[in-house]
Order: sequence, then structure tokens, then C-alpha cells
Amino acid sequence: MTVATVASAAPAASPATPRRVALCGNPNTGKTTLYNALTGAQAKVGNYPGVTVERRSGALRGRDDVAIIDVPGTYSLVARSADEQIAIDVIAGLGGEPRPELLVVCVDATQLVRGLYLVLQAQELGAPCVVALTMIDEAGTAAPEAGALARTLGVPVFPVVGRTGQGVAELRAGIELALKQPPLEPSPWRWQPSPALAGRIAQVRAAFPPDWPPSDALALWALQCVGDDELGHIPTEVRAAVAAAASGPSDDDEAVLGRYRWLDAHVAPLGARPPDRKLTDRIDRLLLHRVAGLAIFAAIMFVVFMSLFSWSAPAIDAIDAGFGWVGEQARKVLPDGVVADFVVDGVIAGVGSVLVFLPQILLLFFFLGLLEDFGYLARVAYLMDRIMRSMNLHGRAFVPMLSGFACAVPAIMATRTMERQRDRILTMLVIPLMTCSARLPVYTLVIAALFPSKTFGGVATQSLLMVAMYGFSVATSLGAAWVLSRTVKPLRARRLPFVIELPPYRAPRLADIVRMMWTKSSMFLREAGTVILACTIALWALLYFPRDLPAGAPDYDAMIEVATAQGEGGAEQVAALEHARDQALLESSYGAQLGKALEPAIEPLGFDWKIGVGIIGAFAAREVFVATMGVIYGVGDDEASLRDRLREEKKADGSRAYTPLAGLSLMVFFALACQCFSTLAVVKRESGGFRWPLFLLGYMTVLAYVASLAVFQVGRALGF
Repeated sequence: MTVATVASAAPAASPATPRRVALCGNPNTGKTTLYNALTGAQAKVGNYPGVTVERRSGALRGRDDVAIIDVPGTYSLVARSADEQIAIDVIAGLGGEPRPELLVVCVDATQLVRGLYLVLQAQELGAPCVVALTMIDEAGTAAPEAGALARTLGVPVFPVVGRTGQGVAELRAGIELALKQPPLEPSPWRWQPSPALAGRIAQVRAAFPPDWPPSDALALWALQCVGDDELGHIPTEVRAAVAAAASGPSDDDEAVLGRYRWLDAHVAPLGARPPDRKLTDRIDRLLLHRVAGLAIFAAIMFVVFMSLFSWSAPAIDAIDAGFGWVGEQARKVLPDGVVADFVVDGVIAGVGSVLVFLPQILLLFFFLGLLEDFGYLARVAYLMDRIMRSMNLHGRAFVPMLSGFACAVPAIMATRTMERQRDRILTMLVIPLMTCSARLPVYTLVIAALFPSKTFGGVATQSLLMVAMYGFSVATSLGAAWVLSRTVKPLRARRLPFVIELPPYRAPRLADIVRMMWTKSSMFLREAGTVILACTIALWALLYFPRDLPAGAPDYDAMIEVATAQGEGGAEQVAALEHARDQALLESSYGAQLGKALEPAIEPLGFDWKIGVGIIGAFAAREVFVATMGVIYGVGDDEASLRDRLREEKKADGSRAYTPLAGLSLMVFFALACQCFSTLAVVKRESGGFRWPLFLLGYMTVLAYVASLAVFQVGRALGF
């Protein structure tokens, strides 16, 4: 039986509607780099599957009437993950997606046969194609001759190097020409299905709704994908037809083998020889070693997190001094009263106490970008698979978990590349346990204020403690995955085999890393200017009002007047009286009343009402804790003064209010508590409801309280 592909023609675009060109291909083929070159956009470049989890669109340079759509990387159109579903929706025009007029398929010249498998699938769907042959600089003499490959495939082929711009102008001209002169007939199938499979294809195609193109290739796709799937917008009649056709694994095998037979016979001979990967293989023998690889990974993470505390100190001090100066100048020009207090202690101090930690966050993004572009993060995923499998997950889950060191929000979005909803949910539930950049301000403040600065083996103990907190977060996230996968019924499932591509090592591009750092830091700054600033102002108001002294309090104002009249001799007394008055006003504020109501519940953790107020604010954004403590102690954004005040704080009996044990208990609480509304919002969006974000908030809050309680009570029992 000869199977004809009948594809619905793409509707002609109106003058006001840009013509759609979809850019697709396997992961790690340089697709996103080429997207940047074609559109001038500043998309992030990655070296492992799953970086491009959102479809992006940009105008072709010089052509506002042509839109380039960046399709998530996929190895085939057999959709099992969210990214693959987006790809088939765009290419075939499903789920309300208008069908593109042209596909530009990126094919890695070093992996020719694998990349062209996607081209064959697209041709079977009747999609007009142009091939962008990437990585020709790495392939060297192994790269096929473009003309011979074009004649074999029946489509234009353009060799390009997206990073340098080589061949991009020719590809752009080829896109314009292909839009002007679309092929008259769709490409024929390169393999013939058996009579049994052809019959099932016809049966499923007959059940297509009117808005689906009557395509044999789309019917084959439905036979391979519909059934035990998580696909949306599949019509009921199509599901019923697939079930009636009794599709089996042989259908999938027959199609895959048929395509690869043709590729092996006609395309494989076009490449001279495989590229030389001897250097990559030698490095991999060390980095992927069962013991040495883990030791090297631990050493790399040790250096990264040590640098976050040590290398950023000069920049932190400079920003700290800068905001202190701004506050002083504002205090000089503003009249005394609520306006000056609001501007200096609320606005300037609130934002300054967050921005002072921006150097650490930038360093973290820099190191993660460096490792990602080098190709090491894919190796980390492979390496960690040996550990992750005991958690009933595979190594691919560790890549978004590692990204959680920067921010949980994009890390949770990166779980879309995982095949099963169960795996995605389980990974989402443990990513917030990784120490994100928002916890850095809290850790830095507590470690510097409450733990002595000593050296051990030439290494600062404060830096070692920072590294230990990162190690603690990895251990708890893996432990939580193990427990949740065995106790929560929807998360119990058989572990799927793990497959991941290990790209060749490439020199990182500093421009891409700096671009990513700018994007991430801009996001952080926008948050500081909106959510965190709003929370800080609200907390300032709670701690400032009402301006009434408690009943029975001394008349501080009269006492200050008497001390002021004494001249220089009463200066110290004036300062002491002003501090006592401010403390009395603070303890009668609305915020203090709220904190004191919470104090009985948190006192067993080693916290007082002041810490309680900070924790309440931190549930909006963890960084707000530092700003809140600055407002409580009246030091604004002067982080050095805040450290001194925490170190010198006394209880009523004269003992230290905050001991190293209390500091450790506080860091454990922050390490485990889910104090980020943005994280809960993205989990709600990715999981499709409130069930899992509420579960996440509940289990992490309980875990944080119990662990912090155990640390403080056991430590106190041991005499610390």
C-alpha cells in the first residue's frame, strides 16, 4: 500500500499578520544561538536538553513581516514530554496553533543521521522544510557536502555557524526564497508501512475532527502517542479510534526502523568520518568516574560556594557604604518626622539591605552559566543518576535541582523536559529545598553576626559553614525525594530508563554568560523594586505605628531635654535615652504585638518576637528578613551595624539573645521553609491546580519547624 500524505495548505497570511517560520531541531544543535543570529534576540544558550522550555518569537532581521518561532528542542515528534507536545502543536498546527509556512530544522553536522530523523518526520507531515546544518566547524571534514545532502533530502541545506555568523546571511536569503516559492507537492515517505499498520492509520485518520489535517503521518503520530499519555486537546473520537485500532509497540518499532534504514542507506555515506572526540572521551573517563567524578563535582561545588562568601566581600562592603551614605544625605535634607523615617528607614534601607547581596547572586549565576556552557551540567546529570535512582528519579531531575541554587522559579519550569507528570511533580516538590540565592542574605547575616571568624586548615570557618548549608540543602532535597516517592501515593511509580546526551566540551562564551547574568540580576532587581520593597514598607509601617509609649513608661522626651541642656557632658546620656525611647516605641508597635503573639510557638526554636516578625515578612520573600531586622534595630541598610546589634543583643537576664546555636537553628529553618510566594505560584501553574502548592507549603513548613526544634533543643541539651 502506498501511503499518501495529505496536508492542509497553510492559509495565506494577511498583510498585517507576519508569516510564521518555525525553528526546530534536537537539543544541543545550536538552535537557540541561531535564533539569536536570525532575530537579534537575546535568548539564553544552553548545553543540555531542556534549556528552551518556552516558545519564543522574534522578527527575522530586516523583515518585520516574517516571525521566527523558537520551538523547544526535541529528538522526535513522538510527544511524551511537555516540550515535545509544544513541538508537535507548532509543526502540525494542533491545539489552536496556526501552522507555520516553513520549518527551519537545525541538524548537527556531527550527529547527521540522528538530526535528520526529525526532518523525515516533518516531511511526512507535509511541512515545507529548510535544513540549517550547524556545528560544521566542529565536524570539520566529517561535515557532508551541502549540495549532495540537499539533493538526497529534496530540501535546501545551508551550512551555518551561529556563534560566528558564518552562513547566516545565506540561510536568511534561503528562508525568504522558500517563502516565495513553496514546494508544489509534499515530499514522499521514505519508507512504506506494512498493510496492517496502513489499515490502522486509515482507521484513525477517519476519526479526525474537521480542524485536523487529514494526514496519514498525523494518524501514525496518534497511534504512537495517544493512550497512556499526558497530552492535552486530543479529541475524544481520536482517542477512541486509537483504542479501537489496538496500536502496539510494533507500530512504533516499524516506523522508527523504516526511517533509520533509509537514513543509514542514503545519508550516512555522505559523512566522511565521525568527528574526533578523543579529548572529550579522555576527560569523560575522569569526570564520569564512579568515585573520582563525584569527588571532582564536590570539589567544584566547594570552590563555587566558598567564593560566594569570600570573593564578594569587597563589593558588598562598597554597596553597604554607598547606601549608608545615601541614607545620611536624605536625612540631612528631609525634615525630622515620619517622612524622613519612611524614606530613610523604609525605602532606602529596605532596598539597600537586599541589593547589598547582589554581588553574591551575580557570582552564583556566573559559575552556573560557566559550567553549563562548558557542557559539565549534562555530565552532572549523568553522574547523579546513580544516586537519583535510589530516590526513584533519574539524573535528568538533578539538572533543574542544581539550577535551584540560583532560583526555584526557572528551575521548576525546567522540569517540563521530564517525560512523566509524576516525575515532574516530585522534582518540583524538592527543588525549593535547594539553597537558592534568596537565602544567601540570611545565611551571610547570621554567619557573620553569630559565628566567630576563625581559620581551619587555612580556610575560614565562616566560609566552611556556608558550604555546609549548601551541602545540607542537597542532602535534604534528596532525602525528601526518597520519602515522598515512597509515602505519597500519586508519586509512587516505576522508574523510567535514563537517557541524556553528553555534548562535546566547548569553550564557554563570556558574552552569553554575561547576558544571562544581566537577565537574572534584572529579574532580581525588579523583585527588589516591587514585592520586596512593598513588603519592607508594610513591615516598616507595622513596626513604626502607633507612636505611643506603653503605659507607665518614663517621659523620655523630657529626660532628653534635660540631658541635652548639659551640653557635651550629656551627649552619651542623650544617645542612651533616645535608644531606650525607640525600643519602647518599637515594643508597642503593631508588628511587635504580632511577633509577641507568635513568640510562644517559636521560643522553643531559640527565636524571640523580633525573629518572629522577620520570619513573617520572609514568607513573602526571604530577602525581606534582613530588611526587617534592619528596621527593628533601627540600623537601616547598614549590614555591619546590624551584625553588631544581633551579636550584642541581650535577654532580660543579661545573657546573649542570639547564640551560635540559635543562629544554626534559624539557618536550618530558612533552609527548609517554603518562604516564597513566587515559587508557590509557578508550582500551581505547572501542576495545574492548588493541590500540590498547598502540599508543598505544608510539608516544608512542618519540616522546617521540626528540624529547627530538634537542632536547638538537642544542642542545648548537649550544653551548646
